[in-house]
Amino acid sequence: MRLGVSREIAPGEKRVALVPDVIPQLLKIGHSVLVETGAGIRAGFTDDAYGSAGATIVASSDAVYRDTEMILKVLRPDADRELSAIAPGSVLIGLLQPSGDPDFFVRTAERGITAMSMELVPRTTRAQMMDALSSQSTVAGYKAVLLAANALQKFFPMLMTAAGTVRPARVLVIGAGVAGLQAIATARRIGAVVEAFDTRPVVKEQVLSLGATFLDLGVDLREAEDTGGYAKELAEEHIRKEKELIHARAMMSDVIITTALVPGRRAPLLVTAETVASMKPGSVIVDLAGEQGGNCELTEPGQTVEKHGVTIISPLHIASELAYHSSQMYAKNVAALIALLTKDGNLNLDMNDDIISAVTVTANGEIRNPAIQSRLAGAQS
Repeated sequence: MRLGVSREIAPGEKRVALVPDVIPQLLKIGHSVLVETGAGIRAGFTDDAYGSAGATIVASSDAVYRDTEMILKVLRPDADRELSAIAPGSVLIGLLQPSGDPDFFVRTAERGITAMSMELVPRTTRAQMMDALSSQSTVAGYKAVLLAANALQKFFPMLMTAAGTVRPARVLVIGAGVAGLQAIATARRIGAVVEAFDTRPVVKEQVLSLGATFLDLGVDLREAEDTGGYAKELAEEHIRKEKELIHARAMMSDVIITTALVPGRRAPLLVTAETVASMKPGSVIVDLAGEQGGNCELTEPGQTVEKHGVTIISPLHIASELAYHSSQMYAKNVAALIALLTKDGNLNLDMNDDIISAVTVTANGEIRNPAIQSRLAGAQS
């Protein structure tokens, strides 16, 4: 198949869907690759590097969309500027925001485009190499700690100085998924005292292994985790207890990093305005759930604001801040999915395969994803 990579046009997005290192393996399994000039430059990958790897450099995104059969993106294409240029019958792969505006997928289906969302890769051993959410969350958790350390007017580690002992910063990490665990590991590496909270007791051992303290709410695993290993919404009583625990620990924290997400839903509000007001002046919150509304009541997605003397940072597309390595990781995820999707250089859309079925949002002019179907039906009723 002819694979196409265009330059990302979303504001601030520096990642690229394929890097030169993965192109030889795609050529080896029968594909050709077209790359828009300058597509990788913001992530540190030059046109010459792509050319040397075997890709063909084309002058514009229109050429990519017109002359390829499979479009590889990082973020969802702009519905007006990009989606309309993609040739009908093409395959589109990217982080397509299945929990976002469902009308995008209506238009995708109408154009006969087969849309595959990298967020929907199942969390199974077999799908591990394709798990873009995990790879990008690793970057996000690491970068979140650096943002917090930069904003905090204190040292992270304990220091013994001639002027006396400097106590280490106290960090509270909410959510111990991939991003949260990486945040814990990074904060511990630079010397902070770390506490972590997650509704899923199964992650306690991982938290402890990283040298952090686990805050246990006493929730049964079956109430806290779905069959895919993701957190799920809790009953109202549990949410109340959760907020009380977070409030109590927040008052003693210098930094809070929030990573709590429930797939397909608004991020749970766990840090209330009252909690922010109770925190020490100069404290920092980094809310990684901003793209789904935020875990903090006072978060302004995409902005850095100060409320009650607390700095609240809510970066969007935070993995883009480490575009070189996040692009490398994402490209490997995409290449693994392409290897599964194709055979002898041709598309093999086997809906009996659990991974292919899970990631395919639209195919044959129809929306296949049940959650999006349900939201569209609700909007029409």
